[in-house]
Amino acid sequence: MFNVVESYINKITKSDINNFAIKNNINLNSNELDFIYNFIKTKYKEVLNNPNSFNLVKYKNNFSNENFIKINAIVNRYKMLL
Repeated sequence: MFNVVESYINKITKSDINNFAIKNNINLNSNELDFIYNFIKTKYKEVLNNPNSFNLVKYKNNFSNENFIKINAIVNRYKMLL
């Protein structure tokens, strides 16, 4: 399964991330989009290896308050699926 995720991450684009955000009623500014894209590309293995240790609060200053609340809810929802 890790290979499937890795393959997807290698192909993901900023447009993919932005479309996902829009579908979840999140309007990212360019800095937020850049941060999420770079975070996913560089940290996904760390997060997948230990999802329960991931705490979005450490990155709160990279998002508007409204977007942080929405993104944190999505992250927590997906963590429950792991």
